Amino acid sequence: MSQGILLYGPPASGKDTITTVLCEHNQSYSAFKRLKIGSGRTDGYRMGTSDQLVELEARGDVIYRNDRYGNIYLVDRQGLVQTMQDGSVPILHLGQVAGLEAVVARFPASWSSVLLWCSRESTAVRSKGRGDSDTEARLAAWEATAQDLEASSDFGWDLRLDTDAVSPTEAAQEIDRLIRHGI
Repeated sequence: MSQGILLYGPPASGKDTITTVLCEHNQSYSAFKRLKIGSGRTDGYRMGTSDQLVELEARGDVIYRNDRYGNIYLVDRQGLVQTMQDGSVPILHLGQVAGLEAVVARFPASWSSVLLWCSRESTAVRSKGRGDSDTEARLAAWEATAQDLEASSDFGWDLRLDTDAVSPTEAAQEIDRLIRHGI
């Protein structure tokens, strides 16, 4: 059965950085590029159109949809199938437990869920440090993620990492160990 990694956490918790380290460490890992309909940052996304969204929804190929920052972000069936070709292990970034649950329920694979956490202060510092123009929106998303996590306290995480306490390399090593050895 195909494998995949679900990285959950607030903005600036290290999802991009840890994904980069994982992909550099092992070529079987692949960052999943969600389909984005809207404007702003394009790096790390497959840009789409409203017409594509209508087609995907009509076919039932939208696995999870998230509307945030004035944009629409999608996890789509075709994108996952393409990413998993040749045994690749996709790494999906999600900021809502509902997204993790949707992916696990609607796309058959062996999914490992990883909670990445950082303090609100770290989100502010990291967001400003990487030049985000919407740090306040990201802090609001941090708050929403904290509330989401509290409301979903029964979700079964395979791994929890505090990115204020572990380096991206250490986090990537822990995730790799989970995927390869189940620990």
